[in-house]
Amino acid sequence: QVQLVESGGGLVQAGDSVRLSCTISGRTQRTHSMGWFRQAPGKDREFVGGIKWQTGNSYHSDSVKGRFTISKNSAENIMFLQMDSLKPEDTAVYTCAASARTYYAQQYYPPFQAHEYDYWGQGTQVTVSS
Repeated sequence: QVQLVESGGGLVQAGDSVRLSCTISGRTQRTHSMGWFRQAPGKDREFVGGIKWQTGNSYHSDSVKGRFTISKNSAENIMFLQMDSLKPEDTAVYTCAASARTYYAQQYYPPFQAHEYDYWGQGTQVTVSS
């Protein structure tokens, strides 16, 4: 089994920065990609971006590109989401996920769809006040 634990959320003001962490543990040998998703109240879950664990290739959605950065510390099994220039519309529960789907193991980018991920964290709230 694989466990994911997020940390780093909270209440911030517009323009501030926050860094979220996602620690992965357990039987991680087959997980090749990790991603961040967010869900705001009354809205669908949105793919923020992700990273390939071996290559470090990362992808960021258009809504966060240039403001958010996904990175990893392989030695400590941690994925980060650095969020800069935060806006009120970034308010959401942020959840990390890991994929072990065989098809995506050799793809350049991580999967973009939630149903392609196998393991999920509990989520952490980020609230951006104006």
